[in-house]
Amino acid sequence: MTSLSRRLLLVAGIGCIASRPAFAQGIDIGRAAAFIQATGQELVAAINANAPVAQRRQVVAGILRRAVDVEGVGRFILGRHWRAATPEQQAEYMRLFEEVLIRNLSARFGEYQGVRFALGRTQARTEEDVLVNTVIQQPNGPPFGLDWRVADVGGQPRVVDVIAEGTSLRLTTRSEYSSVISRNGGNVGPLLAAMRNQIQQLAAREGA
Repeated sequence: MTSLSRRLLLVAGIGCIASRPAFAQGIDIGRAAAFIQATGQELVAAINANAPVAQRRQVVAGILRRAVDVEGVGRFILGRHWRAATPEQQAEYMRLFEEVLIRNLSARFGEYQGVRFALGRTQARTEEDVLVNTVIQQPNGPPFGLDWRVADVGGQPRVVDVIAEGTSLRLTTRSEYSSVISRNGGNVGPLLAAMRNQIQQLAAREGA
């Protein structure tokens, strides 16, 4: 696995997450930085906790639901295919999407044990969002930078994208999902099946 692939997997649970997020408004730079600082500390504490994997997964799930604009990111990733999906498929997709985010992180708790982070530069990216840089320090690898896009969504700061070495996670995931759907004649069903299979594989890896 390449270095970039490992780094993308590290943050896949925090926002496979570039257009304007739904209901996004301008956000203060200081508020965005403080939000990422607090969220990062919560995640690191949960990952490094001396607790069973299932318990840590529940804690991480709560953090991600508060920190990430799951609905906005999920709909962006599905793109034009969202309108082609039935209401039942849309509901299942959002449920599976959230589970994929959580399982992607919890299945790799062992790899990330001892991880730390430090806040870097924060700057306004557009009128709607702010880019917060962090440096991730791994116990068994060199440090690397991650950029977090933060926007005001419904009055609260939310992560709307994570960028590793210039690669947007939500754009990468959008391309992958679109490819699956396109190969199946525009049918969303095979994507949902692939997501269910991915969750099963991650759960098996986690030992849950």
